[in-house]
Amino acid sequence: MGLVPLFLLLSVAQLGLASGASRHEEADGYTWPRGPLPLLRDKRTVELSRPAFAAEPAREPSGVCGIECQQALPEPSLADLERWLSYETVRADGTRTFTEVSLQSLGNTSVSYFSSSPPAATHRRQKRQVYGTDSRFVIADKQYTTNYPFSTTVKVSTGCSGILLTPKHVLTAAHCIHDGQDYVKGAEKLRVGILKLRTRRGSGRRGGRGKGRRRKEGEDAAEGKGERRRGRKNRSRRSTAEKQPSFRWTRVKRMQIPKGWLRNVSQEVAVDYDYSLLELKRPQKQKFMDLGVVPSIKSLPAGRIHFSGFDDDRPNQLVYRFCSVSDESNDLLYQHCDAQPGSSGSGVYIRLKEPGKKKWRRKIVGVFSGHQWVDVNGEQQDYNVAVRITPLKYAQICHWIHGDSSMCQNQ
Repeated sequence: MGLVPLFLLLSVAQLGLASGASRHEEADGYTWPRGPLPLLRDKRTVELSRPAFAAEPAREPSGVCGIECQQALPEPSLADLERWLSYETVRADGTRTFTEVSLQSLGNTSVSYFSSSPPAATHRRQKRQVYGTDSRFVIADKQYTTNYPFSTTVKVSTGCSGILLTPKHVLTAAHCIHDGQDYVKGAEKLRVGILKLRTRRGSGRRGGRGKGRRRKEGEDAAEGKGERRRGRKNRSRRSTAEKQPSFRWTRVKRMQIPKGWLRNVSQEVAVDYDYSLLELKRPQKQKFMDLGVVPSIKSLPAGRIHFSGFDDDRPNQLVYRFCSVSDESNDLLYQHCDAQPGSSGSGVYIRLKEPGKKKWRRKIVGVFSGHQWVDVNGEQQDYNVAVRITPLKYAQICHWIHGDSSMCQNQ
């Protein structure tokens, strides 16, 4: 889809949300849930050899266990969860560690947390090529691309997207840096690009500071102050008009991925853990987006999700899309949001009210993984899949950020 006025796009995107909110505001059903979350503690850390960084960057993960497949799997034990939530850490100097974890205070926050867990679909879905009909929107207005919520979207140098979780942390897909066997080429010098408005300097500045200074000193001393002020104002206006969004790149200090993503654990559950946290060397001076957990997205206003990314077919352009969730499991979201490679790793978010308040707030509820073929009623169907944020994953990501998941006991 081509360029559209942004105010019209945002109005359409929020229409279902507003109408749903007005019908159910008294019941206060569309609020961010609050409750205790599990505790994740480091149990043992061991040094590993330096990664080879030899894997080819993956366009999208393979070997997805869909809803029907997941129904056939036994409910994971505590030992299973602790094994999958153990994690690897790779630092900028190439050192690598593996950390085993223990889980505490699980209560009802494990897989049974989703008390309204949606049943598996029994109807026969139609085949549809997801990378087909284009319902994406390019955010062309440079003022919007560098303002919230679009400014939280970042570009990862291995060809993916991501989203700012804190001034120093980016959430992205695990397959963007690791193929399940090894870290991908380029991850050893991983960088994150953030869109900033920069002034394109005019040709008058190309001669170097010395020449510019000599020209200034040679100006007619009789020039009036008022004329100089007008000149400065005109130059300021030209500079403002020449500001264009461009990427400001910063190096990644540390990468972390869950063991559940590693292929030697289990092919069936790997995609459930297709997420990674990147710690930046320098904090960014802009707004970020928090994590959130919801029991069911299909029961929310229009069951609609949103995400933005840097799709390969729209170089250096921010592409926004929204759509309804078709199906969901405890760990995955299935939808037909149109996307292209390059958008993997984007933060999937929704907007709900703060408890006891009328203020609406966006939070990340998933990480876009990419296009997948899954078994449905004995046939291969194509979907776009996002890894949803569960209480356990929330606790793990919080632990990566703060070093203590107890700091996130109430989301």
